[in-house]
Amino acid sequence: MMRRGIGRGGRPGMLGIAARTAVIAGTATAVSGSVSRHQQAKAVQKSEAGANEQAQLQQQQSVAAAPVASNGPTDEDLGKLEKLGALHAQGILTDEEFTSQKAQILGL
Repeated sequence: MMRRGIGRGGRPGMLGIAARTAVIAGTATAVSGSVSRHQQAKAVQKSEAGANEQAQLQQQQSVAAAPVASNGPTDEDLGKLEKLGALHAQGILTDEEFTSQKAQILGL
């Protein structure tokens, strides 16, 4: 007859069952924690992206709603343009000279 070692053969004892349960529970906890951290990171990225998108949209709306400052010609510029037009009409200024002076006055 063959002798077996100390302990029971076949099924694990109470200590083996407790050890296996601890390993399974530890693995489940580690996986659960990892999944939870991953989901939290995705949620944070999503909320940051949404906040950035919202900020950009608000900035675009505020720029679009802001009144455009009129940089039209001043009274002084209009006077200069009238004199320039009169000189051009009299033939004192050529078309090229008139155009270049007009662009200079208007800041073009």
